[in-house]
This record gives sequence, structure tokens and C-alpha cells, in this order.
Amino acid sequence: MNSIDKLDSSASNDAETTGYDRQAESALEAGWQRWRHDFHRFPETGFQEERTAGRIAQILEMLGIEVHRGIGGTGIVGNLRIGSGSGVIGLRADMDALAIQERADGRSHASANAGRMHACGHDGHMAMLLGAAQLLAGRRDFDGTVRFVFQPAEEHGRGAAAMLADGLLARFPMDEIYGAHNIPGMASGHIATRAGGIMASEDNFVIRITGRGGHAARPQMAIDPLVIGAQVVLALQTIVARSVDPQHSAVLSCTEFITDGIRNAIPTEVVIKGDTRSYAPQVQALLETRMREVCAGICSAHGASCSVEYTREFAPTVNWAQCVPVAVAAARAVVGADRVDAAVAPMMISEDFGRFLQELPGAFVFIGNGDGPGAMPLHNAGYDFNDAILPIGARYFAELARSRLPRDGNRATAAD
Repeated sequence: MNSIDKLDSSASNDAETTGYDRQAESALEAGWQRWRHDFHRFPETGFQEERTAGRIAQILEMLGIEVHRGIGGTGIVGNLRIGSGSGVIGLRADMDALAIQERADGRSHASANAGRMHACGHDGHMAMLLGAAQLLAGRRDFDGTVRFVFQPAEEHGRGAAAMLADGLLARFPMDEIYGAHNIPGMASGHIATRAGGIMASEDNFVIRITGRGGHAARPQMAIDPLVIGAQVVLALQTIVARSVDPQHSAVLSCTEFITDGIRNAIPTEVVIKGDTRSYAPQVQALLETRMREVCAGICSAHGASCSVEYTREFAPTVNWAQCVPVAVAAARAVVGADRVDAAVAPMMISEDFGRFLQELPGAFVFIGNGDGPGAMPLHNAGYDFNDAILPIGARYFAELARSRLPRDGNRATAAD
């Protein structure tokens, strides 16, 4: 145990035994910030989170929490059991970084790993969950078991499935699971959620159109896949407008258009890539079916051939209605009722947490990362997590555990 960790541990004990002590609280929060900055300096991408997982395990063990390593690759599960209660709650954070070169703008904790950075705030999510673990281990004011789930490979939508395939729920059963994500553009100190779909699925597609290349001066000798591809891109935009029921949300975006041609030659092949977003399985199926029909029809009309690869990457994140009141109550206890939105508009971004919610009850919330004019969006090379919201996330997660695993047995209403 190094000197920083000794300070963190002693600060926790002081704060919990003497009641509200601002000096001890400040020391506790400073420790969370040090953890966050350490994660930020050494970012690792999906399934490569070796150092990250090792540091998480070290901190959990320092706090006296049972640690299980290598779940679904590099995932970590920490178990904290207090009392004799049979209830089990899961609290989850993601661990991976993005393959982005950081624009550090002078920050002292800038990434030391070239081409990788925590541009989505997973460094902060880990520190918040570890902060909750520290609070709960120090106060011991619940009755039951808390499982701290640190998931790898969220950015590619593979980590949750890997942990589940590795027997996560069989080895570490949970009654419910809760997660959170910081959101730039939302005021810091605010928490938002909703019942039902809160984040969309993500499906990826690759369309390959094969025509016949030729000289740019003799187009009548060619079958131009570039012109055909342009028609396909435009026609795909009609699927959401004319095939999807307006009561359902859907997005279809073509994001790449690649040819094998040169300036004076008509190409032979065009590749169109993109993704779709939706909330319902039937909408996912409709988007795929209509895309295949549109592409095949246009290409056939022009004498070209095509293939469509369509893959489901992220499940939609659909909050369980009975768990949302629990999340809302915990948020209100931490930040106040006037700073909690229980019916936030759903977003079309995707999160791998949705895969867990297909298996067991739970809920996901957004925590405001700040809405000032200089706030950087997620996945931006200049983004940085707002350290000021670390205490909010840590106390939110800890409050969830206390409310669902109370010592007096008066459990908050949820998925009973």
C-alpha cells in the first residue's frame, strides 16, 4: 500500500466515524481525483485493460473487498458482503479508452499512451464506482451484498457479452444492476433518467456495389457503381421517412463512401458504410430488410451487383420501469429533487450496458458533466472528465446500495 492509498483509506475512516467532516471529505474526494487522473494517464482500449484492471483490483483489495479478475477477458468483479441479508445489487462501470490522440491543452494528467485517450469519461466512471466502494466499505451501513462490476470493451459493444458468456451471472448472481454515464451539455450536479428506452441500439452495415469500370471518357462502356451508390445513399434516407412507423425512433446514417477509381477512370467497386439506431427489435429487423431490398433493387435496375453486411453491435438500453424509481430516489437523496429529471428525452447514442438489462432488472442514468460554452463533447480529442462530479457519482452509487439493501429491512420498491 503506497502513501496515497494510506491517506485515502484513513480519510474514509475519519469521515465515516466522525460524521460530516469537511476536511476528511475533501481528502476522500482528492483521493478519487488521483485515481481518476491515474486512469486517464494510462488509457487502454477494449480487452487490453491490463494495467487498468490491475489498479482497480489493487484499490478494491486495499478497501478490504473480495476481488475476482479476468471475467470476460480483463473484467473485474468486487464483492462486498455486510450482514446476513440475501439481497444482491450490481453496480457497473466501464474501463476502456478510445483510439484517439489526446489534445491535452496543458493538463497535467494527459495521456501517456500515444493514440489512446479516455475521451468518453470511463476514467471518471471507474473512479466514481471505486469511490462508492470506499464509502460502503468504510460505513458498512447496508445489509446484503454489493457487486462492483468493472466491464471491459464497452466502446465496441463486446465487453458485456464477454462477461456474460464467462458466467458473470451464474458465478455472481445479482437481483438488479445499475449504471451511469457522464453527459457533456447537461449541467454538473444534475442527474437524468427515464423508464423504457433511454439509449438506442446500434447496427452497422457495409454495402458493396460491383459494376464495370472503364475510361471516364467512355461511360457507355461501363456500369458506374459511383452513380449507383449515390442513388443508394439517397434512397436509404427514405426508409426512416416512409417505412418506419412515426411512433418509433430510428436513424440511418451513411458515413463512408469509398471507391477504387481514379480521376480519369470510372470505378469498379463502391463501398458504403454506416450505422442505424433504434429501440425496438422489430424496427431493427425492418431497417435491415428494407436496406437489402432497396440496394438490390437499385443495383439490379442498373445491371450491377451488390452485397449487404448487417451486424448488430449494441443492444438498446431499456430501463426497467420498476427500477427507475429507485434510481430517481437515490439521485434526489444526493443532489436534490430539483436537479433530477425522471423523464429525460431518450438519446440515439448507444451503451453496452443495455446487454445487461436484457438479462436482469436495472436502470441507467446520465450525470451532467457540465454545460458551459467550453464543454467538449464525448469522443472529442479535447474532452476531459469533470472532476467536480466524482463525489456525485460515488455517492449516487453508494445510496443505491443502501436503499436496496437497508439494515432495517425496509427495502425501497423495485424489482421485488
